[in-house]
Amino acid sequence: MNQILNMFMRLVMRKMMSKGIDAGFKGASGMARRRKQQQPMGEIDDYGNPTGRSGSTPKDTSERDRIRAERRARRAARQQD
Repeated sequence: MNQILNMFMRLVMRKMMSKGIDAGFKGASGMARRRKQQQPMGEIDDYGNPTGRSGSTPKDTSERDRIRAERRARRAARQQD
């Protein structure tokens, strides 16, 4: 009776292990598929910087430059105190 019980337990454990391993491989392959579907970057210039991206418009760059100038002015005022 003990041998039959051991055989049954081995069979159940083997099935559980293979299901877990299969699920892990399926999850890992799904991650690889998602990783391949990343949005393509635009062209890259000689220095490795992306170019031709539609993310920044002239309005965005002027606003960013204004904010940077304000930060520089604040920093310079703090250093003079």
